[in-house]
Amino acid sequence: MTMASLEAILTGRTYDEASASPRAGRLVSPPEHESAFVISLSDTLRDALAAASRDGLAEAAGTWAETDELQAYGITADGAREVLAQLSALAARASSGRLRLYCWWAL
Repeated sequence: MTMASLEAILTGRTYDEASASPRAGRLVSPPEHESAFVISLSDTLRDALAAASRDGLAEAAGTWAETDELQAYGITADGAREVLAQLSALAARASSGRLRLYCWWAL
């Protein structure tokens, strides 16, 4: 699970701990198509993204881009950095409003 890897990187938790969170990467509903689906993100990941500094996000992006999951899609550290910057801003808004995050994933 790509998002569990990100949570482990940002929080220092192990991958197993991050992926065991009740909301970590859980399908919201059965996918209509195999190539597109919605998953929930854990509140721990939301809060870590919201609290991360720009430098922290840049460092996490480099590590995240080195995971097999992101390398399989050809995502670079620069690409991961852009995604994390946008995701961090969204997480900050969600966290301040006590809202949860979901991810629409399309392959």
